[in-house]
Amino acid sequence: MKKFGNIRYKHIGLSSILLTAVTGCQLEASNKVVAEEIIQTTAKTGSFGDQGDGTYINPILNADYPDSDIEQVGDTYYMITSKQHMSPGMPILKSKDMVNWENVGHAFPSLSWAPEYNWDRMNGYSFGVWAGDIAYHEGKWYVYQIDYQHGLMVTTADNIEGPWSEPIMMLPKADVLDDPAVFWDEDTREAYIIVNSGTKQKGANNKIEGNENRIYRMSWDGTKILDEGKLVYTGLGAEAAKIYKKDGYWYIFMAQWTMGDTSTKPGVKNPKNDRKQLVLRSKESIYGPYEVRTVLEKGSEFGDRSASQGGLMQAPDGSWWYMHQLIQNDDIPFQGRPQCLEPVTWVDDWPIIGIDEDNDGIGEPVKRFEKPIKGYPISSPKSDDDFLSAKLGPQWEWNHNPRASHWSLTERPGWLRLKASKVLPQGSQYGPKINEWTNNDGSDGDFWRANNTLSQRIMGITTGTAVAKFDISGIASGQLAGFVRYGGTFNLLGVEGQENGETRLFYMDGMSNKTQGPVITSDTLYVRTSNTRNQATYEYSTDGKSFRAFGPTFTISFGKWTGDRLGFFSWNENEDAGHIDVDWFKYDYDGPKGKLQTVF
Repeated sequence: MKKFGNIRYKHIGLSSILLTAVTGCQLEASNKVVAEEIIQTTAKTGSFGDQGDGTYINPILNADYPDSDIEQVGDTYYMITSKQHMSPGMPILKSKDMVNWENVGHAFPSLSWAPEYNWDRMNGYSFGVWAGDIAYHEGKWYVYQIDYQHGLMVTTADNIEGPWSEPIMMLPKADVLDDPAVFWDEDTREAYIIVNSGTKQKGANNKIEGNENRIYRMSWDGTKILDEGKLVYTGLGAEAAKIYKKDGYWYIFMAQWTMGDTSTKPGVKNPKNDRKQLVLRSKESIYGPYEVRTVLEKGSEFGDRSASQGGLMQAPDGSWWYMHQLIQNDDIPFQGRPQCLEPVTWVDDWPIIGIDEDNDGIGEPVKRFEKPIKGYPISSPKSDDDFLSAKLGPQWEWNHNPRASHWSLTERPGWLRLKASKVLPQGSQYGPKINEWTNNDGSDGDFWRANNTLSQRIMGITTGTAVAKFDISGIASGQLAGFVRYGGTFNLLGVEGQENGETRLFYMDGMSNKTQGPVITSDTLYVRTSNTRNQATYEYSTDGKSFRAFGPTFTISFGKWTGDRLGFFSWNENEDAGHIDVDWFKYDYDGPKGKLQTVF
């Protein structure tokens, strides 16, 4: 924990973002060369995030970066977000101004603690890495999270960029549900962790409906639980707690499902799944007793999407800020759960998050506001890639742990090679279960059991265009490979190796219906996909200049707790045979982009 003035607390923020900025590229088959006229040396703005004029537009991180937590060390904010079954897990980003963010890496290089996350099972959809907590304590980094199927764990590192330790299990799944948060109290030399235990430890004497949240004492080194825990709060859907200490008060920030009418009382059922942000406050002890208030609710700016679950932070000028996600409510967000940044004002030692637009003492999210820290340029997480590095870029994540022998950045330097494995068989121990944590009815499709699918997040909800160049000369009979968009469902455009040696274009929808296209005689294939809001299309080309549409306009969607993603697939229906090489990937969208990150 860091101490600022009279407060010790966890910094959390979140952010804007974006990608590399190239508008075209010239390439040679074996040697990538730079065309100087294509290099963009200035940042650009868009419909969200940093506007380049001292203001920002929410969501500042308009992509699938849910469940954020942030720790400040020096003048830098470090953020983690969850990503379920994706590997590596728990992305880490950094920022100087709470608005613009760049990649650091991942806290879990692989989901190593359970076999269902491996390429030969792919049975961990929607589980794996959930909401976590990042902390810096006495020179060491800590990341905590609860895998719903396995329990509370922590990984540690001396350097934020790693290497990170193998996870240490701290509490079993029988005791905990989700969402841990830690606090080191320097005044008493006591360490604590709060977790949502759901109803797993609920006794007959607790008549309050909902989740129980417990505080445990923790060893000073942050790796061991020292007691049986103490119940501090029960509420309907109560979770995502964060602990702070300020001006003599203990505060627990917590999200909770509430009513969608004029009532602001916490803990009331709501058929529309409205979710609000609560604050618990106590003068006496970290264990309470606590007063409870609602401090943030959905307002007029983001329609039916609820606003909650995040963390409090402070800027160098002493101003307070809060980062939170927009929840998936009834209108499912095809881009995932984005992050918003809100100003915080304190009234009688209670926070008001955002702007109290209806004068009821509860804040609502802002749409546009002044940046908390001025003077830093627009920057962004990586997106474009030329695959010149021997290490995979931090913008990419695998669908489950990959088969290490079946991908390479070094077999053909400057290219990403994806070798085709035989698709896993159908069965309860393989792939997702139908309709489990998902809005997708095509969960029995081969795509969900094909290993080494590599992808990254889409950005924003207005428009976007991504294009990739492939060498398809290594396609084998029975192999399917190419470009994928997927979240709640998948849509593929690629090529399939035929028994007669031909290579044929195909499109496949989320129910695995395949539409065959023409024979591709070129070794080179370009695939381009564009979306306007949640409607997307595919095009293909063999020269990178003249593109033809193929397949229908399709709907991209949220599912398996994941927003739509862009990436590559390769599998074989018959045997381990064939490969596809990716030369480069470019992505442009209606959002802020930093100066050129990658040249190719």
